[in-house]
Amino acid sequence: MAETKTIVLGVTGSIAAHKAVDVCSLLAKSGASVQVVMTRDAQEFVTPLPFKTLSRNPVVTSLYDEEDGWRPTHIRLADEAALLLIAPATANSLAKLAHGQADDALGCIALALNPDAKMMIAPAMNGKMWSHPATQANVALLRERGAQFIGPAEGDLACGYEGFGRLEPTESIVEAVLQSVGLSS
Repeated sequence: MAETKTIVLGVTGSIAAHKAVDVCSLLAKSGASVQVVMTRDAQEFVTPLPFKTLSRNPVVTSLYDEEDGWRPTHIRLADEAALLLIAPATANSLAKLAHGQADDALGCIALALNPDAKMMIAPAMNGKMWSHPATQANVALLRERGAQFIGPAEGDLACGYEGFGRLEPTESIVEAVLQSVGLSS
């Protein structure tokens, strides 16, 4: 029997957060153990319930969500993760990750991530935000540290503009993650 891989799915506050529900579902159906971590802003777009139902795991919505026992949840997840996927990743979340800000569970997991784990980021934001020099500097810094980016895609954006900034299709995100952790068919 193949080893189960733990994928920590970080969901941030983008209109594309609803697509993360499908990412969660497809990863779980592919045999991954999916642990979802939602930022406070992500919860403005989608509730934890669909993630809990589809992953069959509790959803972390706060740094202070703790389980039974002594070990902090964010440290346990950082230790167990084969891969941290942040989808969607906003400009704000990219800035926080690039600069080591750990003011929520997702930031703490990213900083404490076990050295063998991979990090994949699927950005979703306004095209001007994506192309802004500050965002591009944050992307370059994260790439330099080993983060892999999936997208963004080009097309119609929720803000009414066209350009780069769309979340990559969920199937593309899932396939990249599964290949990265060796669960791809």
